[in-house]
Amino acid sequence: MTTQKDTFLDKALDGLGHWLSARLRRTSSGYHPFTPSDYDALCRTLKPGDVLLVEGNERIANAIKYLTQSTWSHAAVFVGDALPEPADGSERPQLVEVNLGEGCVAVPVSKYRCFNTRICRAAGLNDAERAAIVQFMVERIGLRYDMRNIFDLLRYFFPTPPVPVRWRRRMLAFGSGDPTRAICSSLIAQAFQSIRYPILPQIFQVGSEGEFSRREVFHIRHHSLFAPRDFDISPFFEVVKPTLALGFDFREIEWDAPLKRGEDWAQPVEHPFG
Repeated sequence: MTTQKDTFLDKALDGLGHWLSARLRRTSSGYHPFTPSDYDALCRTLKPGDVLLVEGNERIANAIKYLTQSTWSHAAVFVGDALPEPADGSERPQLVEVNLGEGCVAVPVSKYRCFNTRICRAAGLNDAERAAIVQFMVERIGLRYDMRNIFDLLRYFFPTPPVPVRWRRRMLAFGSGDPTRAICSSLIAQAFQSIRYPILPQIFQVGSEGEFSRREVFHIRHHSLFAPRDFDISPFFEVVKPTLALGFDFREIEWDAPLKRGEDWAQPVEHPFG
């Protein structure tokens, strides 16, 4: 039986959780992408089921980068044209992601036009399997997460905890509340696990070292332990670079005039790709 006291406490904790999440989503000052992606090439290269990694610029992003020792702090799944075009004529949402304080939402690719990004593509998927991953993510749009587990949120206010590197990943899964999934990669990991696709499985060898043949058993890690960088380092995901995928020929680059005697190569020049 729910009492008035319990209701008041739930509302207070929920309000505090939303206040903490709002602070964690504040933009970090001084962020500037070193080599932002070619947006047009990115859009032409993405395929349904691709995982798009993003170097975020929010306070929570800094914590995730430190805890995972990685450039990537956010991940989203490209769903192609699975979602309808908005009635107001705005850009069609083609990415499904999980954001702290919002839950699972659909956003246009242009949201990350000015960010460092990376495409990670699961190898060997057929059209039906890609469609299954897209459907898994689309069906969870609108899923909201409980903000009442304050311990899950407070950990992100200490982005440089004095713990060994091997324990930092575990801090992402600390606690039992749903904000654990706010790092976005957990829900994406569940999508791939739903079709039994490996990301970074634990591998156990069956049989002794001396046997002619051995059978490897793949054990799926718990989804809460996955981080954005896992799709980057996974041996089962291909890193797709739009510039190369669309056909790159270095001979077509128009360089500046050749250096004259005495000029320094170290002089700053504009990068040919922005």
